[in-house]
Amino acid sequence: MPVIVTEKITRIYQDHGVPVTALKDVDLKIDAGEFVAIVGPSGSGKSTLLNIIGGLDRPTSGRVLVEGKDITTMKSSDLIDLRLHRIGFVFQAYNLIPVLTAKENVEFIMLLQKRSHSERSSRAEELLQAVKLSELMDRRPTELSGGQQQRVAVARALASFPAFVLADEPTANLDSESASNLLDIMEQLNREKGMTFIFSTHDSRVVARARRVITLQDGKVVSDILTSKSQ
Repeated sequence: MPVIVTEKITRIYQDHGVPVTALKDVDLKIDAGEFVAIVGPSGSGKSTLLNIIGGLDRPTSGRVLVEGKDITTMKSSDLIDLRLHRIGFVFQAYNLIPVLTAKENVEFIMLLQKRSHSERSSRAEELLQAVKLSELMDRRPTELSGGQQQRVAVARALASFPAFVLADEPTANLDSESASNLLDIMEQLNREKGMTFIFSTHDSRVVARARRVITLQDGKVVSDILTSKSQ
């Protein structure tokens, strides 16, 4: 069973009373373990699609299935629970809590899940080791570089044991070396742990790593190709 299915997803916004179509009849299936880049020019609908897949926005029509469950008809409380337990998010702006250490930021989602202190601690340490930040786990975000903060954000996204991770322009604020290091880690987690990653990106560095590239234009899927990396 695919981990994500979208069926005829359309999203229409109102801009000062004028309807604007952000997505139009988008059909996709994404299997567990994929490493997918969604690309396209600004305004093509990339972030809107990720937000709808992640339950942060609802389509005007069509439906989204996550692990076989139709999330477009879910109550808001059920969507919150789904995001907490089954979906990891990595944002361009990191969104770390400034008063918490790196380890506490990774632990926070597990605190919301009401996991035990010992489980939170060991899981956070394991993930920070995986993203090569073990020695910096007691530092707060202001004491970390942009690349280090984004690696904390990746560890936090994985802390809940999600079905997949949605990464919206995760390398946009990073220099080349930091972006390369982050992508190395994500590829390793995908390859060794089977983690599913779906990127929205303009970054050719991300596209070069993807095993599948989905191109949006004017809210429509205009191409969906497997790359040489998929073989």
